[in-house]
Amino acid sequence: MDTSHSEPKLTLMTINNSNWRKVIRIKVKPEQLDFIAEPSYYLLLCHYGELWQPLAVILGDQVIGFIMWAMDPQDGSCWLGGFHLDADWQGKGYGRQTLQTAIKMLSEQEGCRDFALSVLPNNPAIKVYKSVGFVETDEMEDDEMVMRFSM
Repeated sequence: MDTSHSEPKLTLMTINNSNWRKVIRIKVKPEQLDFIAEPSYYLLLCHYGELWQPLAVILGDQVIGFIMWAMDPQDGSCWLGGFHLDADWQGKGYGRQTLQTAIKMLSEQEGCRDFALSVLPNNPAIKVYKSVGFVETDEMEDDEMVMRFSM
């Protein structure tokens, strides 16, 4: 048995001229559209909003998802948002792995130790966030509850 074959590595990469077209082709499951906008919306928010930083989720040489992050100067938390994983790649542990990779990368590069995200209370993705260590708080961001993770 050949044990030299390994799973492709999951990485996060800044979105640029070479990968943005692949990012906007990401499609979530139809029932998830109640909880998240199209990736192109988030890329425009990152570009014109001047706050969020976009990252492509890469598995091997394939773009399989998107996540963005921003620092909150008021509380020093690193916020994660706009998290998409293409429908073909869901249910395989890549969502959890993406969150863990983002937390590790951002805590090393940006120096943040506390992370936050907001989510609609009926979003099934809450179970993925909890599995990584995010906990529900009493805070609200518009109609979304805030979940937090501390290193």
